Amino acid sequence: MMELLPQVYHGFATLLSVQHFAILGLSIPIPIYIVLCFVGCLIGTLVGILPGLGPVATVSILLPITLQFDVVGALIMLAGIYYGAQYGGSTTAILMRIPGEVTSVVSVIDGHEMARQGRAGPALGIAAIGSFIAGTIGTAMIVLFSAPLMKVALMFGPAEYCALIIMGLILAVVLASGSLVKALGMVSLGILLSTVGLDQETGLSRMTFGASSLADGIDFSVLALGLFGFTEILRNLEVSHERSMITENVSSPYPSWLDLRVSIWPILRGTFIGGALGILPGSGGALGPFASYAVEKRLAKEPGRFGSGAIEGLAGPESANNAGAQTSFIPMLTLGLPPTALMALLVGAMTIQGVVPGPQVMTRNPELFWGLIASMWIGNLMLLVINLPLVGIWIKLLKIPYRFLYPLILLVSAIGLYSIANSEMAIIYGAIFGLVGYLFFKVGFEPAPLLLGFVLGSLLEENLRRALTLSSGSLFTFVEKPISAGLILVAAISLVVAVFSTQKRNAVFVED
Repeated sequence: MMELLPQVYHGFATLLSVQHFAILGLSIPIPIYIVLCFVGCLIGTLVGILPGLGPVATVSILLPITLQFDVVGALIMLAGIYYGAQYGGSTTAILMRIPGEVTSVVSVIDGHEMARQGRAGPALGIAAIGSFIAGTIGTAMIVLFSAPLMKVALMFGPAEYCALIIMGLILAVVLASGSLVKALGMVSLGILLSTVGLDQETGLSRMTFGASSLADGIDFSVLALGLFGFTEILRNLEVSHERSMITENVSSPYPSWLDLRVSIWPILRGTFIGGALGILPGSGGALGPFASYAVEKRLAKEPGRFGSGAIEGLAGPESANNAGAQTSFIPMLTLGLPPTALMALLVGAMTIQGVVPGPQVMTRNPELFWGLIASMWIGNLMLLVINLPLVGIWIKLLKIPYRFLYPLILLVSAIGLYSIANSEMAIIYGAIFGLVGYLFFKVGFEPAPLLLGFVLGSLLEENLRRALTLSSGSLFTFVEKPISAGLILVAAISLVVAVFSTQKRNAVFVED
């Protein structure tokens, strides 16, 4: 533990470093990383409070804009949007009975009941405090577990990395919501799209159909913004967002000492439940709040209170939600393996700026790794300040009609896409992917596995080629070493179990 303190200190030194900017002819020192952390947390809170857009779509929209910053600043801002949205999602869940995020669904049950009973203030307060504690402990878990995982990952060769990527993709498919076959199809499509462009070894053109604009492949920002940004706007245009809102008794969002005493153990239990599940790929992070709620209800002396405004039913799931948001960074930072679509976006942001995600990030880019860790601690403190004293402002923003927001979002997205290559083709491709993503949504296909497949597809191809080259084309190289053989075995067992479970559910459904 003590050997980690110098690295943590280095992270805070990076975060607090000052850069000079010329403003009105004067050289003004600005702690740019602190500013970007605050901007990310603020935008994330807005995204969580305004239901409909979501952090994945928002990060996709802002990804082109962050390219003007270095990779440390870009990642700090995008990460702030992510965990900031987890904070903000509880506000709409409590006041409007609308979960701002999927992970805030459980908070609706008892949080909104507390608001109906005139306890909206304490509900908002305990959600923010629980989130702060969970986020702080979750970040400490990243520090403690990253170094051991990094040492293990450095033992990996091409065969082990290939097996790891395959296992990650399979687990993401198995744990994803919806149809297993559809998720497999979307992952495969994502891998296929990652091969578009010139082959890096032979220089031959692959699936460009003669379009010179595809010679360098499909731009990650264009694909992400189309599938998530434009698609989310099209989806939300179908939905009416006129909702009733409870605004009474929210002027003082501070819980009493009794509320804090009752909530402290649910907060700690939820933190460790969400932190453990957040590492899992696919829907692991989303499982944390549900598992925490089930645990608190089972441990309660009066389980009948749950669903009627029990503060433990809000404190535990909110803590699990934010702890899972933090620990989902562990596989992304240590192994280069994104467990969720949003982590895939962050991996894409690193790759665009020339940083190879994986175990060597800590040694080759210590400013990035430890600066991001330090920003999480500072960001959680910022979010506590943003969410408690400013709750009145967020309530007023909830009343803004969505018809005023979407044109502005589209304009910012189009400008960001054009800035990627100074070409209108980026906007056209983004619009095409937006329409395709909307069609996928209408027929029940989730785009998240596609994005994971796209991000990991190039890494899979590269390591597969290297492994086969080193083994003279022998496929036995993937089962000769215990690490790669074990990873492939886990992937195979997970897939077989998922297939049998799906068939069993279908058989029960047919019988019924």
